This record gives sequence, C-alpha cells and structure tokens, in this order.
Amino acid sequence: MAMLGRFALGFFLSCYLMISVSSLASPDEFLQCLSDKIPGELVYRQSSSSFADVLVSSIRFPNFFTNTTVRPLCIVTPTAACHVQAAVRCGRRQGVRLRVRSGGHDYEGLSYRSVRAEVFGVVDLARLRSITVDEHESTAWVDSGATVGELYYAIAKNNSQLAFPAGECPTLGVGGHFSGGGIGMLMRKYGLSVDNVLDAKLVNAEGELLDRAAMGEEHFWAIRGGGGGSFGIVVSWKIRLVTVPPTVTVFSIAKTVDQGAVDVVTRWQAVGPSLPDELTMRVKVQGQEAVFLAVYLGTCTSLVATMGRDFPELHMTSADCRPMTYLESTALSFTTLAKTGTPEEVLLNRSSSLGFSVKGKSDYVRQPISRDAWEDIFDWFKKNGSGLIMLEPHGGFIGRVSTAATPYPHRRGVLYVIQYLVFWPAAINGGTAQTWLDKFYDFMGRHVTTNPREAYVNFRDLDIGKNTVVDDVSTFESGKVWGERYFMGNYRRLARVKAAVDPTDYFRNEQSTPPLLHGRHN
Repeated sequence: MAMLGRFALGFFLSCYLMISVSSLASPDEFLQCLSDKIPGELVYRQSSSSFADVLVSSIRFPNFFTNTTVRPLCIVTPTAACHVQAAVRCGRRQGVRLRVRSGGHDYEGLSYRSVRAEVFGVVDLARLRSITVDEHESTAWVDSGATVGELYYAIAKNNSQLAFPAGECPTLGVGGHFSGGGIGMLMRKYGLSVDNVLDAKLVNAEGELLDRAAMGEEHFWAIRGGGGGSFGIVVSWKIRLVTVPPTVTVFSIAKTVDQGAVDVVTRWQAVGPSLPDELTMRVKVQGQEAVFLAVYLGTCTSLVATMGRDFPELHMTSADCRPMTYLESTALSFTTLAKTGTPEEVLLNRSSSLGFSVKGKSDYVRQPISRDAWEDIFDWFKKNGSGLIMLEPHGGFIGRVSTAATPYPHRRGVLYVIQYLVFWPAAINGGTAQTWLDKFYDFMGRHVTTNPREAYVNFRDLDIGKNTVVDDVSTFESGKVWGERYFMGNYRRLARVKAAVDPTDYFRNEQSTPPLLHGRHN
C-alpha cells in the first residue's frame, strides 16, 4: 500500500506539472546548466574537437554514424552518480531529453542517435565502470559502463570458481545488456543476468538516486529486462555470483550440408533445450555449414558420455574436447581464437572496428522446425554469404521460471531464440544484404512463434514498430505493436510502471515503453 500510495502521489504531482519537453527545449540554457553542475572535461559539445571521437568511441555499427545521423547536442561522460543526477535535472529544467549509452551494442543505435529530428543529449556511462567483488558473500557491485568481459575478468581474478550469467560478446555494456534480460551460456544452469540481480542504484526522472528499497519492487521489476531507456538511468547493479568448476569443457564441431548438417540441426532442436542444465550448445548457421559451440560445466569424460547418450548424431568424441577455465571459455566463445594477447587480455579490450555495418532481427521457436524447412533454410544461405543465424537454446533453469518473474517473458515452452545477422562493408550501401534479410525473415514467419511473433528486446529491431508521440507523450497503443512482441503479457504491466515513475515520458526513444495514462486517449 505504501508503494501504491507513493506511485499515485508521484503520478498526480507529475501530471499537474506536465509540460511539453520538446516544445520548451532550451539548448543553450541546458549546456550552461551542465557547465555549472558538472566538470567541464566531462561534457563534450558538438563544437568540441573531441566530440566525434567520443561519440564514435563505442559505436559498433557504422550504418548509424553517417552524415544524416541525428546527433546529440552534447555527450556527458559522468564519473559519479551525482553527475548523472545533474544531467537529468538540467535536462528536465531546460526541456532537453537524454539518451543513455553503456556499450554501444544497440542494433538500432537508439542509445546515441534519434530517428526523428529532435534536441537531445547523451549520457555515456563508459567512465562508470567500477567492479567490486565480495567473494565471501558471492556478490558484486558492477557499474553500468563496465563491459561483461571486464566483469568476467574481475570476478575470476578474485575467485576462479565464481562467475556470472551474461552474454558471449566481451564488449557488451553491462547497463544495456542487463536492461534487456541478458541471455548467455550459463542461462540454462543459472538463468538470465536479471534473474541474478539483487539491487540497483538508479537515477529517476526527477534526478533522484534510488536503490531497490527506495524505488519499490515494481520499478525494480521493470528495470530487470524491460529494456533500456525507459525507466531511468541505472548507474550500478548488485549481482549474485554463481559457482563454476575449476575446469570446464568446450567444443566446436562443424557439419556441412554434405556431412548431414540438415539432419543434425533438425535433431538439435529437441536435444539442445533438454540437455543437462550444465551443458549449453549454441548453433551458428552460415553458408552451407552449421557449427555447434558448447560449454559444459564438467569433465570431458562426462561430456562424451552425455553426448553419446543424448546426441549421438553429432559424433562428438574426446578429441573434440578443450578443457580450460571458465574465464578462458568466455573469451573463446565469441571470438573463437584471439590472434593477439591472451584470452584474459581479449576480455579487457573495449576497442571496436567500424569496418562492417550490421542489421539484426530475432525470433523464438516453440515447435521444432521440420527437416524440409531446414533444407529450404540452407538454400537461403546459398543466396547471401554475409548472412548468418545463431540459435540459442532455452530450457533448463530459464524454462522453470514464471513468465511474470521479470519482464523477459520467453521462458516456459521456448526451445530456442534465433538471432539473424547480416554484415556488409561500411564503405558500401547495404541495400542488398538488408533486402535478403527482410525476405528471409518473411520466409521464417511460418516456422516461428505467432500472435505475437516474439522478439528479444536486446536484438532491437525498428522494423517491427516505432512509437507514435501525441501531445509530447508516446502512446500506449503504438507501443503495443512492438511491445507485445518483446514483452508479451508483461507489456501492459511495464506501461503501468512507466506511468507511475515517468508519466511525462522524459526517458524516451523510438521503442521506449510508453506510459499507460488513465483518462488519456492512447
């Protein structure tokens, strides 16, 4: 009752003070306010000689860094939570919205660019990257600007038998990754990243710094998988660490179409989600080949026995085993083989190349795709060598958690998630690659979930819908088009939380959760 009362009071006060942020935007006053409240070396205006370098510093996809990109008025690079608070308060006072970036792995670039012409600033959290591990309590505090590679490294250096469930790419920013759920190689054993978040420190739309107790359970629920850029700026997260053995076993086995890849992938659909929780086996399909990539929290001997019993079609043997520490496996799982430095050094590398542009999409599969369909899928890859799909198995722990436990709803009954990717050189037009992906995605529609056709918010895709803004607030109905695909039945609950904590829609982008405002035509 106390939380409901606080939400109601906050809602009515905010509605009473509601203003049109964009129509009253005062860029000069906003910049002056930042100068008064934040050290000058932490704020980069467009006129700054370093502005472009800071903007591009964690951009992963150059297709969102062009001459037509709507760029921010400035970039704030806070080194403390008080700088984030000051930026929000200045933005609210002067009518300038803020977007938040932690790692730049945003498939639509919404953390640092706008699709519409508008005045906005970016809060880049890259300098907020502290990690404090408490191995005795098996917990850690990690700032949103840290990467998952840095997190893995810091945990293992404190205790090599502790780890955390998160993604495969070391340069993922913690803030964005956690905000969408956080799938990875340990989720079948220990769940998503957000299933292991214990607390957080967040700057809300009023510029207040709140922990879990202060924000309340509904707000805390929303930030653990409800997507970044909607409910405030999370500056740090308290996480529960999990145990891993001193040595894990990995393998990578490739099968071409001539070697029976169609049959093996078809069979994998039933096997991957039902294997022991300690074993996660992803599949990369590209060209005429399927590559099976696995991490097993156990020995080679046990793994060979498990595979021989449950998945003999892959013909895995002890010769395929690669024993290593779990930390080493996190470096290898995405980069495969590092050409320079040790695996541990690879995890700390935050640099990025802008050589290739990327477009991504996603789907979820609840019923196995037929063998005939897989033959057709491999035929599609004959038409474009730059496209690939990654199949990430669910089941295990993640399948035993209620769909309402966090905003991430794709749990019980999900076999796997598909990530679609196409790449093209940054120097050329990507029309051909994107057209191929669009047609392939349309073809896949008959084989994946429907009503809604589920999608993963961390594989953000503006093709499935964008918000409509009326009276300077995103409408609930326009958000349903994409929101129910990302969040299913949790979308309405997220919109209610948004109405309680940010009814004026200050934290907004093209796919941020709109507020469900009673009495307003949405």
